[in-house]
Amino acid sequence: MTLKARLQQGRILMAPGVYDGLTAALAEQAGFEALYLSGAAVAYTRLGRPDIGLTTMSEMADTMALIRDRVDLPVIIDADTGFGNALNAQRTMRAYERAGANALQVEDQTYPKRCGHLADKTLISKAEMVGKIAAMCDARASDETLVIARTDAVAVEGLDRAIERAEAYLAAGADVLFIEAPRSGEELARAAAHFRGRVPMLANMVEGGDTPLTSAADLEDLGFSIVIFPGGIVRALARTAQDYYASLHAHGTNAPFAGRMFDFGGLNGVIGTAAMLARGKAYSGE
Repeated sequence: MTLKARLQQGRILMAPGVYDGLTAALAEQAGFEALYLSGAAVAYTRLGRPDIGLTTMSEMADTMALIRDRVDLPVIIDADTGFGNALNAQRTMRAYERAGANALQVEDQTYPKRCGHLADKTLISKAEMVGKIAAMCDARASDETLVIARTDAVAVEGLDRAIERAEAYLAAGADVLFIEAPRSGEELARAAAHFRGRVPMLANMVEGGDTPLTSAADLEDLGFSIVIFPGGIVRALARTAQDYYASLHAHGTNAPFAGRMFDFGGLNGVIGTAAMLARGKAYSGE
């Protein structure tokens, strides 16, 4: 089933954040129907840096291609600002689509952008963003590839202006709307109610961010169609990795930490080593 068809079903779609083939495979095994390739998560893991516009389009496209080689699930990919003007945004659409992305999320921040839950964001004009959305729609090879328009205006201009911008982005051709970082449950509900029944709405859950953490079931009741959890996996793994390295440094052995990690065979089981070796042997003629 395509992502576009899945969004017509009415049930909210949960898309956990991933950043490589391993996290994509683990999320697929957990039973999720779609994935979110987070620019923040790629910055955190590949660069060891914050989400402040340091990740490049080519790094994201390369990551997307590796994930597509590993899993078949629909992937929503973070396209940041399109990495420049409307022509850059078109190039981003073509590159991401070739790499296997099913939806591109583009935002109306200036470039370089910053995480939607950091302070001091700045916006491009509404007209410039409308042009980027139209350009991306024109550049896509398939109508099944969705354009998700994100506005960061809540923190800069307030919710009412964010809704005005979202209206313009919908008119420009956006398939899904994403009003980033509502500051309360009331703002979250107002954003969803305004567009309910007209276009799928996406909610972003960031642990410790500006928006109160809300369950998928409650977001569905409000009228949201998609909920993403972009950097949660990195925050979970970073905490575990910090504890692991501290234990190894203190004890000189992994024995005290063994109960909190896969052993060699356990990880090979999760990633399907035996099945892959058997498949290779079948091609060898033996």
